[in-house]
Amino acid sequence: MTQPDPQRRARLPAPLASRPPTGSDTPLANEDLLPTRQTWNWYNIFAFWMSDVHSVGGYVFAGTLFTLGLQSWQIFLVLVGGICIVMLLANLIAEPSQKSGVPFPVIARLAFGVYGANIPALIRGIIAIVWYGIQTYLASVALSIILLRVFPAMAVLTEQSFLNLSYLGWIGFLAMWSLQTALFLMKMDAIKVFMDWAGPAVYLVMFMLMGWIVYQAGWSEISLSLSEKVLTPLETLGQALVATSLIVAYFAGPTLNFGDFSRYCRSMKDVRRGNFWGLPVNFTVFSLISVVIISGTPAVFGRMIEDPMETIGMIDDTTMVVLLAFTFVTATVGVNIVANFVSAAFDISNVAPNRISWRGAGLMAAVASALLMPWNLYDSPAIIHYTIDMLAAFIGPLYGILIVDYRLVQHRKIDVADLFCNAPEGRYWYRGGINPIALKALVPAASIGILCVALPALNMLANFSFFVGMFSSGLLYYWLAHGQAAAGATTSGTPVDK
Repeated sequence: MTQPDPQRRARLPAPLASRPPTGSDTPLANEDLLPTRQTWNWYNIFAFWMSDVHSVGGYVFAGTLFTLGLQSWQIFLVLVGGICIVMLLANLIAEPSQKSGVPFPVIARLAFGVYGANIPALIRGIIAIVWYGIQTYLASVALSIILLRVFPAMAVLTEQSFLNLSYLGWIGFLAMWSLQTALFLMKMDAIKVFMDWAGPAVYLVMFMLMGWIVYQAGWSEISLSLSEKVLTPLETLGQALVATSLIVAYFAGPTLNFGDFSRYCRSMKDVRRGNFWGLPVNFTVFSLISVVIISGTPAVFGRMIEDPMETIGMIDDTTMVVLLAFTFVTATVGVNIVANFVSAAFDISNVAPNRISWRGAGLMAAVASALLMPWNLYDSPAIIHYTIDMLAAFIGPLYGILIVDYRLVQHRKIDVADLFCNAPEGRYWYRGGINPIALKALVPAASIGILCVALPALNMLANFSFFVGMFSSGLLYYWLAHGQAAAGATTSGTPVDK
């Protein structure tokens, strides 16, 4: 059992030190959910986003944006516009956690109640666990490429399999699973150090790969458009809107729980500066590097290759292959830790804080991700996308409720003590620890997103489900909350600003 440290107050930054949570024996708190010391600067946030963007998935996603038929300048505008929206959303969701020093699932208690917050936490946690398993498998594929190049005799291990994964695949998967788990168990300080150097290291090797591709193909073969489609003005507008929405949706998960990291920042100024360099600047540069590499593959290898691991596997130079593959292993570990592992650990720990520590929750998430046998999910994209899309239909509505509650209902005030109070007089107790208004706003808004995924006739709207869910839930929550206030239904306690 993990109990809050009674000396924690002395380690908290003023003025949080003057308002510790109510009681050290509350079942709603443990050492990892309580307000933390805030020592991160803007570069740490920049490094966080580098770790999130620099991945196999980020590489492939960036490439797909250049296949929509848009002209180069149009793609650039879409990239900048879409990622600036992500930056705005990240800044909004970061503030309450930076202000209070607590992670996403604890902040969710403002709107959903001290027990109702488990609903958004578990939704985000399940998504994180599934993607954690898939990303671990992708990292193991890169490791297998290294092993086969350095030890060709290991090819015999690819001839037999267990549970649809080759023996070599098992070696790679268990190695990556163990490596990531070990890094996670070293806690956030070690994760921060890893993030700080992993992002720049990936950039260094990406520039090397881009230089090699350009040298082999020649500048005449490089294009910033990977499609030969000619679009009408109306089609161009439609594709631009779809691309913008896809960018926002791609970052929806890590943006929702960005408070898990912004809580460590010294100030919102650091958060905003880190978000600027990590999102608009970093994502645009990484996307341009990715498309240059992809556009050069037809001239070098005879066909366009969008998967960076396949590109690396076709290079003859063993030393270069090992270096590149190792870098993508590092990149995948980085995105997996920051986007999935940390989030899942906080979310699971929030279910029973006095019984499940952050480390214990992380181990539970790691085991669950392996039991899912993610290689089977990855080989069945229809199943994985259907499942994830169903869960993702909740992300937009959750975001809308949390932001509207914090800014328009709570008026940016947080009673830190009551976030950990499970007594009926607590401000965030609502009804039995659950805010029914939040559920009334969440269910219909999420249902819209689910219908967009389930009904073929509405699939066109699926690309915009994040925005539809966010605005519909936000408006509904605001209307219900103010209707209740007008009827005289008030909650006890007085929120206090930091």
